[in-house]
Order: sequence, then C-alpha cells, then structure tokens
Amino acid sequence: MIQYALICDEGHQVDSWFQSASAFQTLSDAGHLSCAVCGSAEVRKAVMAPRVATRQAETSQTPRSLSKTSTEEEKALQALRKHVEQNADYVGREFAAEARAMYLGAAPDRAIYGEVNRADAKALIEDGVPVAPLPFVPNRKTN
Repeated sequence: MIQYALICDEGHQVDSWFQSASAFQTLSDAGHLSCAVCGSAEVRKAVMAPRVATRQAETSQTPRSLSKTSTEEEKALQALRKHVEQNADYVGREFAAEARAMYLGAAPDRAIYGEVNRADAKALIEDGVPVAPLPFVPNRKTN
C-alpha cells in the first residue's frame, strides 16, 4: 500500500491510500479519481513531505478520537456516506450482478451500492459498466 497526498483543481487537499503506484496511475488514467470535498475529477498528486518518525514525535502527539470528524475532508466523507445511504439501494454482495443487469437493460436503472471483489470490479470496468469505488466501507445491512 502507498499513501499519496492529492490535490484537486479547486485546491482541496486529501490523503488517500492505493494498492501501488501503478494502481493510482491506472485509476487516474481511467478518470476514476475525484475530490472527496467538491467532487472535481481534476485530481493529481500533491507535493508530499517525507514522514520520519522519531520516538519524541510518537509520544508527543495526542491521539484524536476517531469517532469525531474534525477536518473538512472528514465532514465531506460523512456527508457523502449519508447521501449514498439515503438515496441508493444497498444490494450487498449482489452489486456486480445488479450493476451488470442495469447496464444491459435487464433491470431498471437506479442508484445502488454494495460490495464487489476485485476480479468482478475489474470485469465491470473492462466491460464499460459505469461503477466507482466509494471512499468508505458500506454499513452491512441485514434483511
């Protein structure tokens, strides 16, 4: 895994993790990156300062609560999650089948979200099915 600092054309900066440098490049070339704050599709790597951990730095930092949002990016992600959960149907592990059925016209178009394994996600993208990863893990809903 590799972490990159990203910046959009509006100047919003976020950090994001990618499987590898080539995974970042593939997503960028395919237009699958967008700003978590404003949604802009013009996202590029920003200049990053190296992180050098020292014992003093590790002990002097007070950990912040992960349950509270503090940055604008975290607030934007929280708002995005709320919007998706309120306006889309959770289809769970049936996401690939449901997305493909809608793409082929076998199911009515609607907003959906769910879970998909890497191979199925790659097949959807290669077949031209419009999908995008969410920047959060969906809450698993039970029937």
